[in-house]
Amino acid sequence: MSDETGTDTTPAGSTGGPRPEPLRFFGTTWVDHTGGYAVRRAAVALVALAAAAVSCLILRLAYQGLQIAGTGSFVTALVIVMFAVCGALAFRTTWDNFGRRPDPERQARLRGLLAVGFVGTLLAWSARSLTEAPGEKLHRTEYDAARAEYERTQSRRTGNPAKARKKRRA
Repeated sequence: MSDETGTDTTPAGSTGGPRPEPLRFFGTTWVDHTGGYAVRRAAVALVALAAAAVSCLILRLAYQGLQIAGTGSFVTALVIVMFAVCGALAFRTTWDNFGRRPDPERQARLRGLLAVGFVGTLLAWSARSLTEAPGEKLHRTEYDAARAEYERTQSRRTGNPAKARKKRRA
């Protein structure tokens, strides 16, 4: 497997060449949009949206718990702002990671923020699934580049270059 693109360049069966990297929930159906690809995209969009809605209901219960506890308006506002900002940052980070390979160090630093802003991540998955499989564009670009490179390296020249005639200098 190539470290740079993540595309497997080992021979695939008898045809050889790079194999597409599977996507979460889609496998390799994103390559030719077969095997229930459209149904999977719709299911991912709906399930992610439903999970975001249930998560918002749970956050609403937490908010009511703060109100019942009488923690005051400052703590309540702080919690609301925290979830809103973390959700927006998680949405943006997840959305950006669909178009480029995430930096592992940055992801490790943002792990806590992404955990708090999980609703944003779910909304990003739902929104991206409406147009394509999340991460499909990135994987397609890498796969097409790997295929083109494989085709370029596998093309054969005709004839034996050692037997080529030397040009005479005039």
